[in-house]
Amino acid sequence: MSTPGPVRLEGREKVTGTARYAAEHMPPGMAYAWPVPAAVPRGRVVAIDAGAALAEPGAVAVLTHENAPRLKETDDGALLVLQNDRVPHRGWYVALAVAETPEAARAMAAAVRVSYAPEEHDVVLTPGHPRLFAPDVVNPGIPGSRERGDFDSAYASAPVRVDATYTMRALHNHPMEPHATTARWEDGRLVAYDSCQGANAVQEALAGLFGMDKERITVVAEHVGGGFGCKGTPRPQVVLAAMAARHTSRPVRLVLPRAQLAAIVGHRAPLVQRVRLGAGEDGEITALAHEVTTQTSTVREFVEQAAAPSRAMYVSPNSRTTHRVVALDVPSPSWMRAPGEAPGMFALECAMDELAYAAGVDPVELRVRNDSAAEPDSGKPYSSRHLVECLREGARRFGWDARDPRPRSRAEGRLLVGTGAASSCYPVFHMPSSAEVHVTEAGRYRVRINATDIGTGARTVVAVIAAEALGVALDRVAVEIGSSDLPAAWLAGGSGGTGSWGWAVHKACRALIEMVEGRGGTVPPGGLTATADTTGDIPSDPPHAMASFGAQFAEVTVDTDTGEVRVRRLLGVFAAGRILNARTARSQFIGGMTMGVGMALLEGSTMDPRFGDFAERDLASYHVPTHADIHGIEAHWIDETDPVLNPMGSKGIGEIGIVGTAAAVANAVHHATGVRVRDLPITPEKLLGGGGGTGAG
Repeated sequence: MSTPGPVRLEGREKVTGTARYAAEHMPPGMAYAWPVPAAVPRGRVVAIDAGAALAEPGAVAVLTHENAPRLKETDDGALLVLQNDRVPHRGWYVALAVAETPEAARAMAAAVRVSYAPEEHDVVLTPGHPRLFAPDVVNPGIPGSRERGDFDSAYASAPVRVDATYTMRALHNHPMEPHATTARWEDGRLVAYDSCQGANAVQEALAGLFGMDKERITVVAEHVGGGFGCKGTPRPQVVLAAMAARHTSRPVRLVLPRAQLAAIVGHRAPLVQRVRLGAGEDGEITALAHEVTTQTSTVREFVEQAAAPSRAMYVSPNSRTTHRVVALDVPSPSWMRAPGEAPGMFALECAMDELAYAAGVDPVELRVRNDSAAEPDSGKPYSSRHLVECLREGARRFGWDARDPRPRSRAEGRLLVGTGAASSCYPVFHMPSSAEVHVTEAGRYRVRINATDIGTGARTVVAVIAAEALGVALDRVAVEIGSSDLPAAWLAGGSGGTGSWGWAVHKACRALIEMVEGRGGTVPPGGLTATADTTGDIPSDPPHAMASFGAQFAEVTVDTDTGEVRVRRLLGVFAAGRILNARTARSQFIGGMTMGVGMALLEGSTMDPRFGDFAERDLASYHVPTHADIHGIEAHWIDETDPVLNPMGSKGIGEIGIVGTAAAVANAVHHATGVRVRDLPITPEKLLGGGGGTGAG
């Protein structure tokens, strides 16, 4: 591992409280808004009585579908709020209270009286649901089904077989900063300070909804307190705040209450995943099927690509990967923490562990034997793939060779101790971006690009890329990010931010150097500015498959009296191209692994079939890891050179850390107890014989 690397450029602002987030901008004359969510799971609004609400002290207005500004049609139906009387799911916004203070707005919202005409609803996913269909494409536009070879024959003739179904409940993001917007209109221009992962995406959505030129809209996301996918696309709060500001002719701030997030800002839909693996006596895979059943909403179709990782991971000459989905009367699912790879690799990597036991092959060795230099589905060679090196190095650091492979073979008093391993993979995305670099006569540089820092250290890594490309010290480079008035760039998502932004910044820096050299090395009094756009640099069909890889190892203890699982050790080794800043990279890796622990042991929400909403709607009932849950955690990486990727040789690292962790923990629990839990999260009752999708294995 390299030296720690530079500290975050915005660190002092954050710890001193001077970094301003979306809800910390204070335009004069501001009003405050509070939404009114629907109280039925499906139906229509018959009447809204706002009289009592408008009689509250400090009341300004109540917006409903009868008086709210009209919006243009859009592909994302979740943004068409207060446009008609329909209620597609419980929690859908039916009114918005606006007042002089946040407290008054909340009191107004509680006083709004809504009458409904309820309709029959369907909110429960079942594997045999009669309305299941096979989507043509799944997120992010990849084929919903793929088949190679003859899976049925190969599986039937395989001497070693695994057939297992893995399930998980809905998962929700709970960023520290809730979704928030402060919006104001000035002379026909809209300015929105929004908590989002990409100001350009929000700008374009608002332009379409309000029928405006996007140049008349500025969206600012200078500091964002966590995104995780739920801020990857515009959410209703920015639309409602803009509507309320237009309606009242005042700036309006709207911060979504945490209890409403589960129904409004996207989530990971529940999943049922059947994985079948057929292999030879040596454990080499000859047949692989990964069949996913999930749900979407009636508002907007979103299908997580959970079967897609099985198309890229291991040797599989005969393969079937499918998705089936049903549209239910539920909130719209969306992107969440390594979408597709996180849940899909949980199922695949647990199935690989089951195959290792069935074939009598060490779990690490099994993965090594099934490594593939080319992506099985496309046949393209990987630009770099060092999965085996990650597995070997992780096993060495973890002390894997000392492991007794027999389940339930190690005890410390009433604690059973087990270890597990899993691989991880996340694709590399490059999206067109633009950047500007300016140099002053004094030799100071300023980089301008609409990147977004959601807590990952984006400002710092952009500065590192620029300083290296320019050949100057880091303290001579300043960075402006987080506004749609800056050169347009890809959002912070899909682990594609750094690669996309860095490519544009690097290109602009090299262009600036050529400009200076063309002037004999001198800079005029007004300075020089270079711009760059990578639209023409990114191939639409690259000749190589590109992905980050990793290996995770976990040691757990299971209390035989209580069934409590504790993660004692967690170790990850990653191959993610060139690491640009070791300090922030390590932070992202361990953050991802911490999220993986939450996915394995704590997180999950329950859909109430009668009321049609998620029962766990706050951080008291929806559990995420705390410091007490994370003991020894280590992140390492191998030096990986990949000249094919981009000028920096970097891959995305934001999500690779989470991908294999849940499976490593689940596999360690099986090794400790001999009980195979195939339903997440792994809770005590599932280990103590209380049901919940357990099975011996």
